[in-house]
Amino acid sequence: MKQKTLESLFHDGLRDIYYAERKILKALTQLGRGAESEEAKSAFQTHKEETEGQIARLEQIFEMMDKRPRGKTCPAIDGIIEEGEEILEEFKGGPALDAGLIAAAQAVEHYEIARYGTLKRWATVLGMNDAAQLLDETLKEEYATDEKLTKLADDDANRHAVAAE
Repeated sequence: MKQKTLESLFHDGLRDIYYAERKILKALTQLGRGAESEEAKSAFQTHKEETEGQIARLEQIFEMMDKRPRGKTCPAIDGIIEEGEEILEEFKGGPALDAGLIAAAQAVEHYEIARYGTLKRWATVLGMNDAAQLLDETLKEEYATDEKLTKLADDDANRHAVAAE
């Protein structure tokens, strides 16, 4: 049996996040349609556009490694997305819907931040500086999106949910 290396682990992680990003892209469309406020709809649309760019960056990294872009089922993101779908269904039409959808989106962001942070460190250790730079660009976007979602929740969605009680 061939010994698994850090490069193997890195490739495995890329496959995981590639699958996750493609699933997130589909989920963002659904969440955006389900959101109540224009601000939340806009936030999901912006995140969707960023995700398309993140997928393109991952494809560049696969190319750098002479690997075909291919995902690997990620039960973690499947579960996080399923929770978001449950919120969409259970809170539809209610004042807490957007607060719940934003929280679900932040769970996605936190997962992505953990994954991209690790992949960036591994790329650096492996001397894959161009890949590390692309991963860092995505990581910065993920942090910024999380901050925007927090602001949206604090400025609008959470207050709307409480005021309706």
